[in-house]
Amino acid sequence: MNKKKILGVDKNVFYLSLVSLFNDFSSEMVYSVMPAFLTRVLGAPIWFVGFLEGFAEALNNILKIFSGRLADYLNRRKILAVLGYSISASTRFFLYLVNSFWQVLGLRILDRVGKGLRDAPRDALIYLSSEKEELNKSYNFHRAFDTIGAILGPLVGFILLNYFLGLNYKLLFLIASVLGFLAILTFVFVEDKKDNYSKNKKFIFDLKIFPSNLKLYLFSFFLFSLGYFPLSLILLRIQTIDSSLKTLPLFYFIFNLFFVIFAFPIGRLADKYGEKLMLKLGFIFALLSFLIFSITNNFLIIPAIILLSLSLALIDGIKMVYLGKNISQEYLATAQGTLNSLYGFGQLFGGLIGGLIWTKLNFTYAFLYGGFLILISLIFLNLAFRD
Repeated sequence: MNKKKILGVDKNVFYLSLVSLFNDFSSEMVYSVMPAFLTRVLGAPIWFVGFLEGFAEALNNILKIFSGRLADYLNRRKILAVLGYSISASTRFFLYLVNSFWQVLGLRILDRVGKGLRDAPRDALIYLSSEKEELNKSYNFHRAFDTIGAILGPLVGFILLNYFLGLNYKLLFLIASVLGFLAILTFVFVEDKKDNYSKNKKFIFDLKIFPSNLKLYLFSFFLFSLGYFPLSLILLRIQTIDSSLKTLPLFYFIFNLFFVIFAFPIGRLADKYGEKLMLKLGFIFALLSFLIFSITNNFLIIPAIILLSLSLALIDGIKMVYLGKNISQEYLATAQGTLNSLYGFGQLFGGLIGGLIWTKLNFTYAFLYGGFLILISLIFLNLAFRD
């Protein structure tokens, strides 16, 4: 294990975090305005926004099983991560050329193919680069840097779009594509990591690698994702404040700012008090956030967004650490890819159903539907944690 550290984490973790910062700076500059671009410029219906994100995320997470298994099989993780980031960065340039929301669907799918290829190998690299007693700290450090990029993206996007580009969305997409390639260049400083199971590996995926409690753990996150809508759909809730959605990037900024504030200290707390407590609290705060979103009161939107940020900080990286501690390193990327794949299937159906409920009824019923599923998922999570 290379003991050299930067800002308190292994240098590999630091540079991988920097990769994510640049990438999210680019991607969130684009996708913080995407709901407005789709609905206001291209004339897409609200249900399409939910379908777009859900379908794209499902494809992304299906690929995580393949990329995770391939990374474990080859015992090479960096090359898959570089390939994935490269594919995603290239799609932002081609958004400059679209004139139909169905074309956006195609590019969003390609973008998620890139994400599906990169995430499981990258997460495995973080795990293998970190000391055991600092795993949650490392993952949440990475998530914090990732989210700093996600803060800068919407903020810079909002300023450029409204004050310099005259609401020219396509020119904003072109600028974002340039930033995306900085992420790829940063991989020069990242060292590949290998596990100790390089011999006699089989490429075939087998659910038998998961003991019964982990299968229940995976199922609880599948249920959770059915209720936890894609963020782009959740933030359409601000239409009761701003029907034009011009301020949408600012609400992305608020969400990501509070995630950064929460992520690093929560990582330290998780290393001290354990992953189980943090994950349970994450589910509870997600439920509270959805219940508040369902209330017809505009003053409660920002508190609900802050609670949503807190829930994600309690869940996002920590769910991977818990899984990694309870699975052989031989199947590390495979297991992480499987978890994200199930989460993606849930977001596909959850985003579509939530969007349809929102369209046919209203946002109150949509968020109550999501909250109910989050509550059921919390029950199954508790069952998975029983010894």
